[in-house]
Amino acid sequence: MSNQANKNEETIYQILVSDSMSKEGLLPLLESDNVRCIEKNVNDVDDLTQFDALLVRSATTVDAELLAKMPNLKIVARAGVGVDNIDLDAATKHGVVVINAPDGNTISTAEHTFAMIMSLMRNIPQAYASIKAGEWNRKAFQGFELRGKTLGIVGFGRIGTQLAQRAKAFEMSLLVFDPFLTKERAEKVGVQTASLEEVLSQSDIITVHTPLTKETKGLLGMENIAKTKRGVFLINCARGGIIDEQALKHYLENGHVAGVALDVFEEEPVVDHELMSYPRVIATPHIAASTLEAQLNVAAQVSEEVLRFLQGEPVSNSINLPTLSKEVYSKVKPFYDLSKKMGNILSQVMRTPVQEIDVLYGGSVTDLETSIITRSLMAGFLQPRVDAGVNDVNASLIAKERGITFGEKTMSQTYGYANIIHAVVRGEERTFELKGTFIKEYGPRIVNINGFNVDFIPEGHLIYIQHNDRPGVIGRMGQLLAKHNVNIATMQVGRKEEGGEAVMMVAVDKLVDQQVIDDLLQIEEIHFADTIEC
Repeated sequence: MSNQANKNEETIYQILVSDSMSKEGLLPLLESDNVRCIEKNVNDVDDLTQFDALLVRSATTVDAELLAKMPNLKIVARAGVGVDNIDLDAATKHGVVVINAPDGNTISTAEHTFAMIMSLMRNIPQAYASIKAGEWNRKAFQGFELRGKTLGIVGFGRIGTQLAQRAKAFEMSLLVFDPFLTKERAEKVGVQTASLEEVLSQSDIITVHTPLTKETKGLLGMENIAKTKRGVFLINCARGGIIDEQALKHYLENGHVAGVALDVFEEEPVVDHELMSYPRVIATPHIAASTLEAQLNVAAQVSEEVLRFLQGEPVSNSINLPTLSKEVYSKVKPFYDLSKKMGNILSQVMRTPVQEIDVLYGGSVTDLETSIITRSLMAGFLQPRVDAGVNDVNASLIAKERGITFGEKTMSQTYGYANIIHAVVRGEERTFELKGTFIKEYGPRIVNINGFNVDFIPEGHLIYIQHNDRPGVIGRMGQLLAKHNVNIATMQVGRKEEGGEAVMMVAVDKLVDQQVIDDLLQIEEIHFADTIEC
């Protein structure tokens, strides 16, 4: 009787699976004694107030309106990598943890990429279409062996690493371009690092595996494809837009590009895409992650995570803040947001391999849970650099995988501010420092860059400039921006001594292109310039 009574007193958690998922993947939930799992679309459920957890894929939109209808909701799980259909800010405000499955489709995508390479090199789709049409034309589909070919991998995260292992088995030579790949990690996995120019000029096949950012959008465009070998093969199973589709047309037409394999496009879904008219183009409808195993893996991963969370155990793939009381959340949130922006700025300015990141806290911020703030900074730093979903919880693991150590400590010094966050990033080539503070009346501020005192809001379109403190530099910079029709919103200048090194942080009204940066670097006194997007 006693055991039965205890069993009856156990909490039964209500879980709603709104989108179609692998039944086998859901087994951890379906077989749990203290879970009641309902597989039904949210729009078909009369009473949403009963649910403790919600599992979705991409079909269900989790917005503020839906969250308001689910007051008992504790966790949302996305069975996949992307969380575009989930309002993270709204979830955090409701105290709802959001998790995903960032590495569940790594193998699937790597294998699909390799399948695309082989299909392209051996004309397999074209030969299949020919024989299905009643033809038998062996000479028309002569291909190439992979052995001895040089595979250029642009972006070396989890998928790039898995692809390299498979290419080695086929006795291919490997060249890897990843500006954030340390020499130590490259040696550990047995690949040769190279500059982008070297990868472009020396590779027989080039595959891209980077996130889509302002730096990678159109990375393989008119200018860079021209630097490749004549007869190169290009592969994109990462993000649409990394390879410029208009540039592909041009180089396919003049024969410079021998073949292209695409799983992703700039705009999807694709219907009657003009690239499909080229016989040397093969394509699939964004299915790199669509395998039985991958769908099982992502469902199983989030099912196990949800179960652990409901049982009071920590989860490893939380995307937003851990569950906090409203009082603690309101105190941490300003520093959480500031540190994420600081990490993102540091990542954009340090476009080189990084080995160590230290975060120091001074003043009133030391009274808070600084580990949450540190994780936010690490996530902000890593997000522009990796091809997998980065969040506050898995940032430390991803940093470790990439050979980056990090730590935090408190300090007595506050540099005259009520609170201060001081981040130091050390790389193979240089060190960069940033200090930030939160002022209740004015919001987040960056108050020091590499020892130079400044004061600017970390938001919008910024241009960071290092220069010699000489008369006329600011004027020439302003004239140049005006020539490019770029309007200056605000400008901060910092220097340590008259006539010495100085920095400028210029806020402008629009995103500037690389030509603006190149022209700025032509000014004799300017020795570094780059854009920062916040």
